[in-house]
Amino acid sequence: MSTGQQQQHGQAARIRSCTESETFDLAGQSVATITTTMEAAFGTPFLSSEQAEMIRITFITGAGKQARSRYDPAAAKTVTSILGNCGYVEDRGASCVVESAGCYKMQHDTGKNLKTIVVFPELVVNNRLTDDANEQTSTSLLPKNSPVYKIAIASMNVFPVMLERECPSWSQKKTCLESIQMMQQLLQELEQNLLKGKPLSEAEQDFYDSVAVQLDDKEALVKQELATHVEEGKVTQYEKEFLLEQNATRIQELKAAGKSTTKATERKALLEAITTVQPPLPLKHHNKLGKLYKELAPIQHLSSDSGKLLSLKETKALVRKEEVLQEIQHLEETSRGWFEDDDTFEIRVQTSHE
Repeated sequence: MSTGQQQQHGQAARIRSCTESETFDLAGQSVATITTTMEAAFGTPFLSSEQAEMIRITFITGAGKQARSRYDPAAAKTVTSILGNCGYVEDRGASCVVESAGCYKMQHDTGKNLKTIVVFPELVVNNRLTDDANEQTSTSLLPKNSPVYKIAIASMNVFPVMLERECPSWSQKKTCLESIQMMQQLLQELEQNLLKGKPLSEAEQDFYDSVAVQLDDKEALVKQELATHVEEGKVTQYEKEFLLEQNATRIQELKAAGKSTTKATERKALLEAITTVQPPLPLKHHNKLGKLYKELAPIQHLSSDSGKLLSLKETKALVRKEEVLQEIQHLEETSRGWFEDDDTFEIRVQTSHE
């Protein structure tokens, strides 16, 4: 076996041996290497304990101008293609919960200027696939009980309430819109197949029958809500900076194409006029977390590696510290909202500590 093959199999083994969320950098790897690694890593479900806990495996597939040359231009496409071949589906609302098993999502870390793909592996517990992962791959193109699936099947009586409750921020609504547009595109492709006389698979037929529920109306509603957020200044500082950056890029593109920039310039003025930005939304479990942060503060300094012999009281406090930290981690992770990217969520977590 060559050194390159050993490296490929070695990385696949490291991916499959993950017991907690980890990040893998694909810089310097060719399409062939990425293909071999991804097929070996995700071709079969991950083994898990009886109490299955989801992990997040992140692949860095691209970067900004200074580091762009380090990544193969086809890295991201290769990763998603192999994941699709392995039965994984894209779900932009996926999070680190068992219900997201067998899903992946693409993200752009604007803070670090990195492009990533986050994978939530399929799990097998006692030789049995997790129910949600097994169900989603056999009967639907969308993960059952995922945010995208719930949005797809919701009636227009339910959807406005769902949107406000589950996607309260501008960022969440933006990704919700992208998910709706993704479903519209998929429906169009299926309709083209039907017009050509090509029969749909069971999963495609299930998607076609259950998802085509007023998607155009949902798209229009979300677009209106996004506009309202900006008009009323209901955006965070992070969202305002993102919108201004997006607007600047749009103005440059219009100028390069010789087109009018009037509307884009008006939008820039509207964004710059937002002087009082909205603070990050509190975490779902902020009350419980507040009590745990307070309990942790006086025992945070305790450590078994200090070299100091701990008293019985300190030993008990150290045990309690580990319990509190685990509970905090669980409550913070389960506070992540629908379609919430890592940057936005991290800002909310940091704010909750203040």
